[in-house]
Amino acid sequence: MTTASSQLSKREQSLCNGISPWLSPLAMLLTQDVALKGFFRTVHVIDRQHLPLEGPVLMAPTHRARWDALMLPHAAGRRVSGRDCRFMVTLDEMKGLQGWFLHRLGCFPVNQAKPQLASLRYAVDLLEAGQQLVVFPEGRIMREPGPIRLMQGLSRLALLASAHGLTVPVLPIGIAYGHAIPRPGDDAALVFGPPLQAEGHGRDAARSFSAQLAAAMASAEQKALQAVGRSAAEGGFATPVEFSNV
Repeated sequence: MTTASSQLSKREQSLCNGISPWLSPLAMLLTQDVALKGFFRTVHVIDRQHLPLEGPVLMAPTHRARWDALMLPHAAGRRVSGRDCRFMVTLDEMKGLQGWFLHRLGCFPVNQAKPQLASLRYAVDLLEAGQQLVVFPEGRIMREPGPIRLMQGLSRLALLASAHGLTVPVLPIGIAYGHAIPRPGDDAALVFGPPLQAEGHGRDAARSFSAQLAAAMASAEQKALQAVGRSAAEGGFATPVEFSNV
């Protein structure tokens, strides 16, 4: 094992259980072949040409429902790219029975109020290893109409990776369903936007990139809303961009 792989393994052991070789294929079968196909009429994946199939990728999807966590592996996971989606999630998501599964399906926790260095360093390690990392930059599920508001954690992570000499495409992603709260028989859509590149350093660079990313996410979501038969005005998310200092 190389030094880099050894460091990645040690950090992984301190945060999660990695990806279970027996649970992951079972979860893929149940979520993609049973849950998604059984619940939704059609799942549209649009502009997949923007998804890099090699090298590190930092995915920045809108967050509208718990189904989002199933949509992303369906659109970009092992069956598509030959690699898993690794998720950075909140501490609350990693508790209880749900947490037991997430710990073994490539997810790891982050304290949004006070991100620990170990979580950020592990995220950079994953990108250095050429992995796909998913971070929901809104921080939580947002169903209320209004502008996209981003926390700056993803932007800071992208700038941190850049400072380590990594060229990491940041992929804005829009997700939409036939209704704000998905119903059986709805259509679902995921749209990949053109990749962005974070540059610079410091708070101003993070704020600037957050604004750029939020606008790109809103554009992708507008296209996803149209694909499921909803208007941007009905969704209410592809409106002027705002972002948080957190």
